[in-house]
Amino acid sequence: MAAEVSQERRGEAFRALHEGPPFVIPNPWDAGSAKVFAAMGFEALATTSAGFAFTLGRQDGDVTLDEVADHTATICDATALPVSVDLENGYGPDPEDAARAIDRAAEAGAVGGSIEDFDPDRGIYGIEHAIERVAAAVEAARGLGFTFTLTARSENYVRDNPDLEDTISRLRAFEEVGADVLYAPRLPGAAEIRAIREATSRPLNVLAGPGLPMTEIVEAGGQRVSVGGRITWVAVNAAAAAAQQLRDGGDLPATADPAQIIEWLSA
Repeated sequence: MAAEVSQERRGEAFRALHEGPPFVIPNPWDAGSAKVFAAMGFEALATTSAGFAFTLGRQDGDVTLDEVADHTATICDATALPVSVDLENGYGPDPEDAARAIDRAAEAGAVGGSIEDFDPDRGIYGIEHAIERVAAAVEAARGLGFTFTLTARSENYVRDNPDLEDTISRLRAFEEVGADVLYAPRLPGAAEIRAIREATSRPLNVLAGPGLPMTEIVEAGGQRVSVGGRITWVAVNAAAAAAQQLRDGGDLPATADPAQIIEWLSA
């Protein structure tokens, strides 16, 4: 962790962002991308489970809590910015698993983390079980001794269950048990964002994507805007396109010049 900024100060700074104007929280996949985003002036970072899994040559969901904790420490050490961690389902189905994931993220230096209501083996948890898991994560976060921002996720739209009514019911229940931020990834448009915003009172994280720009998200009520693994895929696809161009007899693009990257890493 950057020595000049304590975890307590990072936690306070991260919480304060949710009380000010809407902001973008980019998702680095390694220490280098974290440094670049910090040098560009972003005020907080959030890890991406998919992007991190890619760095290990794996699919999203195929990493362990130990590996995520090590990755979190690497990201937190790279800059002085607050870091929130994508903790998937807490790496286990039980409330105790969700609580343990929060503790491990905090031990690694994070000041925020998200817990979702989907299990890769069981599918979307029943709402009562999902509530118990968020409540356990909230209790763990409150016991850390510093400000830790807990994000509760409803995965309906990610898991081919675009049920807005159920999504709102879940997010409202998560709010009632103490979640600090609410998040339903891959909402299709402003109407769904607005409906959730009107039904809840906690800050709403929204996943940006093609056809859903920052301006539209903010107008509909989004407070925090993230991108998940999508910037990772932009970077990987650009690298693959450059490699293919070179393989096929072409030249590397001018963006292959590392001068700007060196400047960012030196900031």
